[in-house]
Amino acid sequence: MASAAQPESSHPSSPNPHRDIVVVGASAGGVEALERFVAGFPQEVGAAIFVVLHVMPGGTSVLAQILQRRTKLQCSAAQDGDPIERGRIYVAPPDHHMLLRQDHVVLTHGPRENGHRPAVDPLFRSAARAFGRRVIGVVLSGALDDGTSGLKMIVDAGGCALVQDPEEASYASMPRSALQYVPRAETLEVSDMATRICDIIDRPVVPVDSIPPQPPDAGDKTASAHDALANPDGTLTDFTCPECGGTLWEISGNGVTRFRCHVGHAYSAAALDVSQSESLEGALWGALRSLQERARLFRRLSQRAAVKEHGARYERKAEEAARHAEALRLLIEGIGREPGESNEAGVAGG
Repeated sequence: MASAAQPESSHPSSPNPHRDIVVVGASAGGVEALERFVAGFPQEVGAAIFVVLHVMPGGTSVLAQILQRRTKLQCSAAQDGDPIERGRIYVAPPDHHMLLRQDHVVLTHGPRENGHRPAVDPLFRSAARAFGRRVIGVVLSGALDDGTSGLKMIVDAGGCALVQDPEEASYASMPRSALQYVPRAETLEVSDMATRICDIIDRPVVPVDSIPPQPPDAGDKTASAHDALANPDGTLTDFTCPECGGTLWEISGNGVTRFRCHVGHAYSAAALDVSQSESLEGALWGALRSLQERARLFRRLSQRAAVKEHGARYERKAEEAARHAEALRLLIEGIGREPGESNEAGVAGG
């Protein structure tokens, strides 16, 4: 099986390299889309294909086995240090980012991005840095916008982009976000993508006048923790990371706004919105539990009070805590509702 990494004719700096690195990202609805995607490839393909699907961190993913049943290409879960070979499909394993270097795959347990590990953006960014014009980026069905920033970086580095038609996707958010920020991307149905990719692979890359250098990424494994702390990117904000509580920096280098903390947790604007909402809801549920426990404590003290006046005072406190708990419960249930939408108690959601 041919290596996709080292031949001089395919090096990004050579006059007419071929595109031989395909990176694919998917999330919700992605399994079905990926099955149809890989089914279209012939038995031999002059490119290495790398797949990231958002999966739960625990357990073992069977995605590689599912895809292997639909394709004649060799398909397996990626392992750290795997050589990059044409004609293979590499699937990111659970709880690891998959990154690409000039001749091998790197798996890292680095900070989550957009709430996920594996995430799509780290794969796309690493491919753009390592292989430049040789990269074909593909965004399939999924929620929110993971992959948008990385796909734009691929195009900025001279690569090309394919996006699943949002009208066809089970979840259209990822494709729509990609098309919004990468208008040069081609919009295709999944069943047409393999044929289009094979056509792109067969043609030499048209040289471009100027490709801007791709900046280093503090979130990648090759950057030291010291560099990430000493040379933070972007503008310091007064927002905190929902995961670790660190200060977030706003990064808008390629036109797509992202936020990253010193540790390396990274978010798109949409992912930060969701993560903050989850963090807020968790804090409010904790406060509700505390109020309910406080009401139970005062009722118990009221029942055991030796002095009648003391018992009445504890009972009043119990009722007050119970009222606050009920008001907080209604607030929590109303979070995220559109204005004017009513909950079961008839209280308008905020």
